[in-house]
Amino acid sequence: MTIYLEDEGGYRFDFSVRGQLDKLAAYVGKRVSCPFETEVSVTLVEKEEIYRLNKEFRNVDRPTDVLSFPMMEYDEPADFTGPLFQQSLTLSPETGELVLGDIVICPAIVCEQAKEYGHSELREFSFLVVHSLLHLFGYDHIEEEERLQMEDMQKEIMQELQINR
Repeated sequence: MTIYLEDEGGYRFDFSVRGQLDKLAAYVGKRVSCPFETEVSVTLVEKEEIYRLNKEFRNVDRPTDVLSFPMMEYDEPADFTGPLFQQSLTLSPETGELVLGDIVICPAIVCEQAKEYGHSELREFSFLVVHSLLHLFGYDHIEEEERLQMEDMQKEIMQELQINR
């Protein structure tokens, strides 16, 4: 597994961002039975940048906590055999790993939300990364049934990793 991490804002959490990303990506990949070694890019940005990206890519005129940009398409979440996945399958020429996509996180909003929800920055960061990784594996929350499936998966993963509120 390869995680490309870029920190554009320089915010320092009281935990190892790299270590947590490695742990979460490995766990989620196993949890969804991904048969590939994977590659993901994670960028930590300031509020202004996530605002710009949210407006440009989602047409939402406000900052957000995290954005996910999946590289693969799936017939069903984490279906590595379907025609959509097979057609969109992208392997890194450098590593041979499955290129999952990009995650963009705003540490300032992570910290605000952690305070607002009354839990640690580690818990909020981890939840957002798990949420984003599930998006990269084809999970979504547009339709009610999809939302419930994704929320259940997030909750289970956070409990299994013992990252609680």
